[in-house]
Amino acid sequence: MAIIVNLDVMLAKRKMRSKELAETIGITEANLSLLKSGKVKGVRFETLEHICAALDCQPGDLLEFRREA
Repeated sequence: MAIIVNLDVMLAKRKMRSKELAETIGITEANLSLLKSGKVKGVRFETLEHICAALDCQPGDLLEFRREA
């Protein structure tokens, strides 16, 4: 996959657990887990906005593009 989700890295930097973030932004832990693993086809801007607000970060801190070899 060319888009890498670095949500777990930001959670670690902010010393926040997935459960806490899920509760804060109003999604299930299961959906957050799917997002963290990169198994989703898309993410709503509203959800991305809530994640960025909760983690005090920018979208670019969460998503990374890597060229496939």
